[in-house]
Amino acid sequence: MVSSTQPEPVATEEIPKTGRTLVQGVRLVVIEGPDTGLERSAAEDRIIVGTHESAHLVLGDSAVSRLHFELVASDDQVLVRDLGSKNGTCVDGLKVLAAYVRDGAVIEIGRTRLRVSTGREPVALPLSSRAALGVMVGSSAAMRRAFALLERAAGSDATVLLEGETGTGKEAAAESIHRESGRRDGPFIPLDCSAIPGELLERELFGHERGAFTGAQSAQEGLFEAADGGTIFLDEIGELAPDLQPKLLRVLERREIRRVGSTRTKPINVRVIAATNRNLATEVNARRFRSDLYYRLAVIEVRLPPLRERPDDLPVLVQHLVSRLGLDQAATERWSSPAFLAELARHSWPGNVRELRNYLERCAALCEELPLGPPPEPTVATIDVTRPLREAREAWVNRFERGYAEEILRRHDGNVTAAARAAGMDRMSFYRLLWRVGLRQSSGR
Repeated sequence: MVSSTQPEPVATEEIPKTGRTLVQGVRLVVIEGPDTGLERSAAEDRIIVGTHESAHLVLGDSAVSRLHFELVASDDQVLVRDLGSKNGTCVDGLKVLAAYVRDGAVIEIGRTRLRVSTGREPVALPLSSRAALGVMVGSSAAMRRAFALLERAAGSDATVLLEGETGTGKEAAAESIHRESGRRDGPFIPLDCSAIPGELLERELFGHERGAFTGAQSAQEGLFEAADGGTIFLDEIGELAPDLQPKLLRVLERREIRRVGSTRTKPINVRVIAATNRNLATEVNARRFRSDLYYRLAVIEVRLPPLRERPDDLPVLVQHLVSRLGLDQAATERWSSPAFLAELARHSWPGNVRELRNYLERCAALCEELPLGPPPEPTVATIDVTRPLREAREAWVNRFERGYAEEILRRHDGNVTAAARAAGMDRMSFYRLLWRVGLRQSSGR
């Protein structure tokens, strides 16, 4: 039963815990190559090594990629991850994409060898004392770490890059930064860069003048002008077309825009927050994303943890999401029971918070606890031999394509870009599939 009354807001909980968490201290020392003797100790939980100026340890080896690899420290282990480098990363003589490293391990990149020292003085990472920030909730250490970074971002006008898997709440994080900032009374305008073709995206962002193109009957302001005094959120920034990247870079550097079809520039006062579920460092190495734009976007980087890394947050997340559905007391208690929460904790949630929200909405709509996990295998329909082979085959293919498209979209919570990537297709080919099987009538997310 859905209640007609508005739900009570979730109160912000103050957490009486330590305001810091410790991760293993790490130091990298160059023991061979052009930069022998150079070293870097982790100031936080990550060290990026490469030749680009934004790397934490900048090398002069021409055989090293701009952002070559990263070390990520936790409380008890250190992970080395190659960032799509041209010549690869080797650990103790073995080429790896990602591997945990021991104290004293030797990493080889290009003509350079580095020694890893672990188990050093732990690095203290600040944690927020809050269990809610803006429109987000969470009391786990992973989420309070993210809150601490979001609070720091809210206290400045610096450009922010939000990273995380699909469904981790990047738009909610951007809105939370906006609400906590001095721009809270200004507009907050989100835009999915993957949902609009490149030739239309430029007009959407920067606006156009009358007569700039066929059909431009009047001048139109773009989203940057509409967001003046507030915040613009550019989701899926990794999908931005190469020809638009220098134009966005110019906006970030000069704080001015130029409408399509105009020769004049206009100053703007806009805070930019970008988000991606891709590793932009890898995109930079593959030359699909400009390194200077990446550097300008990642003034403050915040990684949002996937739900599987914060299972302790399930009870407060369920309470928060259920309260927004406007359910009556009996339904609210049912979806917050210990047995129901224990069942949720056994699921891996590949779609993260978005998948959890959609699941709870389906349960509430059908008034029953739906099964978790992959759907049952579809039954094989009877082959209709009364039809010609070609006609029967086309019917089977159409049925398969629609079922495949529906399922892969469901698994990626309707995110066309992520679904296309999982299907091994480019985005426009996937759109054509959706149009062909009747799942999309026009371009959209």
